[in-house]
Amino acid sequence: MENTLKNYYQLKIIPRTKHSISRKKISNNTLKVLYSLKKAGYEAYLVGGSIRDMLLGKQPKDFDITTNATPEKMRKLFRNCILVGRRFRLARIIFFSEIIEVATFRGNNFTFESNKNIKDTSIISKHGMLLQDNIFGSIEEDAQRRDFSINSIYYNIVDFSLRDYTEGIKDLQQGTIRLIGDPETRYREDPVRMLRAIRFAAKLNMTISYETEEPIFRLSILLNNVAPTRLFEETLKLLYGGYGKATYKLLRKYKIFQLIFPLIRNHITNSNESYIELIINKELCHIDQQLQKNIKVNPAFLFAAILWYPLLEDTKKLIFEKKISYSNAFFLSINNIINKQCHTLAIPKKIIFYIKEIWKLQLSMNYYSSKNNSNLIEHPKFYIDYDFLNLRAKVANNIEVQQLSKL
Repeated sequence: MENTLKNYYQLKIIPRTKHSISRKKISNNTLKVLYSLKKAGYEAYLVGGSIRDMLLGKQPKDFDITTNATPEKMRKLFRNCILVGRRFRLARIIFFSEIIEVATFRGNNFTFESNKNIKDTSIISKHGMLLQDNIFGSIEEDAQRRDFSINSIYYNIVDFSLRDYTEGIKDLQQGTIRLIGDPETRYREDPVRMLRAIRFAAKLNMTISYETEEPIFRLSILLNNVAPTRLFEETLKLLYGGYGKATYKLLRKYKIFQLIFPLIRNHITNSNESYIELIINKELCHIDQQLQKNIKVNPAFLFAAILWYPLLEDTKKLIFEKKISYSNAFFLSINNIINKQCHTLAIPKKIIFYIKEIWKLQLSMNYYSSKNNSNLIEHPKFYIDYDFLNLRAKVANNIEVQQLSKL
């Protein structure tokens, strides 16, 4: 196999006087880990999103470190260390106020194809997905194994310089999201990289390069091979980062949103004006506004909104097929819709509980009367559900719903 991760670029070292990153912007715990590794004789670099964000003038939420120390060596060096991950072995250095993740330099798995012990370190599925990758290497190989050039810039604690192996700083300046290596190979290794490309483009207001973008249209189906638990976590990152509306627009462009939420596939239109699309747009705008104010938002609300119209459709279908009452069909459909969606996204039980509560109270509101008014208002989740009713009223051309929202 051709070594698609060949290093096409020359290392560029940017001295401290030529960049804006200061130790004052780095957490004290991160500096402790960096200096401890250095003192023990290991190489240690700050890398990834924290470097990218600081170069863009943003304060990072967390810091990642990479080193030539193996996970086992780090466990001996740090008493507050635990090792996690099977697919990618990581060390987590646990402090009272934060957790610092430290990864050993990754090696290029393609250079080990003839190695008889490859099964002990790297496992690739029949689709090309990298199921396990614990081949360790040099910093040069590590730079090639990272996903995007803008995440492959290293901060050297020895002289405070930046090491750029893949023209990441140039891409950062030009606002370009570019995969390192052959895009198709990298997407097959880990299909979630398609979601990460979209997330970074939306979050940083950047453009995905043509070479990085083109395979997404063909390979998005590979996301079906991703574990539902992981896909749920990635979906939360996409829609709950404060830039959900922009992310949604890109997910639609690459036809990935309907892949993540297959129950709404038939409701996606070119005009973006179906009831489902309108309710999604309005709710994502609301979520973005709340998150920008540092107000927490329950994910159940968005999932309840996305799946609301499939729920109504399934209810009508059951009424026709089983000849049962609306309320009985509605409650059966709640479980049907949740179960179907969980084939793609492993929604946690706690969130499922809240989704069901929101939907059930909608039915109660539909049977609203002055007699049960006080009981309904006293329900602990009434105001959350009333917000959902207001959302429906803004979207649906339904006089009854609009009147209920004003009560």
